[in-house]
Amino acid sequence: MHGSARTRARARGAAGSTLAGALLLAGCSAPDAQDGAGPGAGSEVRQRPRSVVPYWVDPRGNAARQARTDAADGDSARARELRKIAGQPVADWLGPDDPRGHAARVTESATAADREALLVLYNVPHRDCGQYSKGGAESAAAYRGWLDEVAKGIGSRAATVIVEPDALAHTVSGACAAPKLRAERYRLLADAVARLKRLPSTTVYLDAGNPDWVRDPGALAEPLTRAGIDKADGFALNVSNFQTTASNVAHGKRLSAKVGGKHFVVDTSRNGNGPLHGGEESWCNPPGRALGEAPTTRTGHDLVDAYLWIKRPGESDGECRGGPKAGTWWPEYALELARNADGQDGQDGQRS
Repeated sequence: MHGSARTRARARGAAGSTLAGALLLAGCSAPDAQDGAGPGAGSEVRQRPRSVVPYWVDPRGNAARQARTDAADGDSARARELRKIAGQPVADWLGPDDPRGHAARVTESATAADREALLVLYNVPHRDCGQYSKGGAESAAAYRGWLDEVAKGIGSRAATVIVEPDALAHTVSGACAAPKLRAERYRLLADAVARLKRLPSTTVYLDAGNPDWVRDPGALAEPLTRAGIDKADGFALNVSNFQTTASNVAHGKRLSAKVGGKHFVVDTSRNGNGPLHGGEESWCNPPGRALGEAPTTRTGHDLVDAYLWIKRPGESDGECRGGPKAGTWWPEYALELARNADGQDGQDGQRS
């Protein structure tokens, strides 16, 4: 977290992890939850307590709208499941369209609710190496122009930004590793970090893949350095993936030791049942998955600043296993994630 939020996360220590477990998917309220009800309470979406997670809950998000529709149709059980998603802060992903306006709308709404925005940059050239989420800016110059618009949209408002999921790991693993492309990508990632860190209230985490993608932390050290990790607040793990929280924490601690002790965040949005083992494209809309730990800065680990829902639960990974286009709201998959989380207990933020 930036400044005071990171200090809060450290100060809580292991004592806070028990409360984090209590705030998991059952939707229980913390003792200091006077500023918002739990995610399962009533039909109204409210903000989570700042002391647990400072990020904005969008009352007009896909899950919230779906829950209201289902409740109006008389399906209260389905609506109750979807509120497990609707009641938690999830990231807003910034793509090519209207970067300044999009960033401004989210940060303004978050500020009005006395919360911080959680944003994702997702527009690097050759994005996703031509896979389901292919696209991105047409050139390095176009990307830098787009980035400047994002920064103007954020302005002085508080935000945490995850920089370009998959971009670094793709270059390291070889999927987008042509020498010219690799050099350009490192420069653009470093430019993104530097531009965002010029803003007064923005925290920046560089995406670093997940423990099952680039398994050797040492292979990520130089690429992270070239991509500007020294200026970033830290790195992000498990974005849009399903690896367990325990494996991410262990991997992140090893990686942190190789990049100057940088802190990190973990995407726990869909890792409640861990990854699907076996088969092709096990990362793409795998069946049987579940929501993971609820977003919190009370992780119980000094190096782990937060567990976050960076991937928006219920949005498709791509046109596989019957899913719609990547990023499209898929209510049946959202419902499966929520239902499969029933009965899970948080174990100090380290479900395995």
